[in-house]
Amino acid sequence: MGFKYEKIKSAQIKKVQIGEKDYPELLNYIGNPPEMLYYIGDITIASRPSIAIVGARKATAYGKWAAYGFAKKLSEYGICVVSGMAYGIDSFAHKGAVENQGRTIAVLGCGIDICYPDSNLRLREDIIKEGLVLSEYEPGVPPLPYRFPMRNRIISGLCIGTIIVEAGLSSGSLITADCAAEQGRNIYALPGNINSMYSFGTNKLIKDGATPLIVFDDIIDELGIKRKLPVYALETELGKDERIIYEHILQSGETTTDSICRSTGKLPSDVNALVTILEMKGLLQTALGKIFIAK
Repeated sequence: MGFKYEKIKSAQIKKVQIGEKDYPELLNYIGNPPEMLYYIGDITIASRPSIAIVGARKATAYGKWAAYGFAKKLSEYGICVVSGMAYGIDSFAHKGAVENQGRTIAVLGCGIDICYPDSNLRLREDIIKEGLVLSEYEPGVPPLPYRFPMRNRIISGLCIGTIIVEAGLSSGSLITADCAAEQGRNIYALPGNINSMYSFGTNKLIKDGATPLIVFDDIIDELGIKRKLPVYALETELGKDERIIYEHILQSGETTTDSICRSTGKLPSDVNALVTILEMKGLLQTALGKIFIAK
C-alpha cells in the first residue's frame, strides 16, 4: 500500500483484557468492545472524563487552529482529549493538550509498536509522557486502510462526546460521528464556510442535529461545567482596539454596536469584527442584537 511508518521497539507495551479492573469503563457499554487493548502510558486515563476531537487529515488553517483551541480549553478543565494521531486535525488536537499540560489519548489503527504517520514520532513520545497510546491491534500489525474505520468506534467509545472539527462528505471523521451516535454519545460540530469542501460534513451534521460549537467555551457549557473566570487574566492579552471595545462593554453591562460606535468613534464594520474576535476568545456573548460580557 506504500505506507511509510516507524516501527518502535518498546519494553513498555502492556495489555488489558475486557473484564479486568483497568479496562476503560465506557468501552464496556459499546456494541463491539475490543477484547484486548495494547497500550503504552497510563491506562487509568482512559476511564477519566474524555472528549474526542477528530477531523480531516487535509485540514485548513482554521480547522487546525480550532482543534488546538478546543483541546487547550478542555485541558484547562481537566478533560482528557482523545484522537487518532493522524495528520491534520488529530495531530493539532493532541498538540493542544500536551502543550497545555493536559492529558490526551491516541488510538491507533495499527500495532502499538508502529508510529503512523512516522512524522508524528515526536508527538507520540510527548503523548506517552503524560497520556496514553493504545490499540486493539497486537504489535507488528501494519496500518492498512480498513483498520482505521474500525478503530474509530474506540475513539468515540472512550468519550462522553465527540467534536468533529472539519470533514468532507466522505471523511472518515463522519464514521466516528456515526459510531458516537450508535453508542448514544453526544456529537458536536464546528460550523464552517459553506464554500469549503472541508466543512460540508460538519455543516451537514449540524443540519442533522449535531450541536454547533460557536466559541471554545461552548463545549464547557455543554458539559455542564461551571466556567472559570478568565476575563481579568485575559485583559492583558488584548490588543489596543480589543481592549477599548471590551472596557466599554464591561462598564455598560450590555450594549449594542451603535452604542459602541458612538462611544468610540469606530465604524460599525470595525466594531463588528472586533466583537467577533472577542467572542472567539470567550470574553463576550451576543444575543438579540445585544452585546454583553460572557459569564
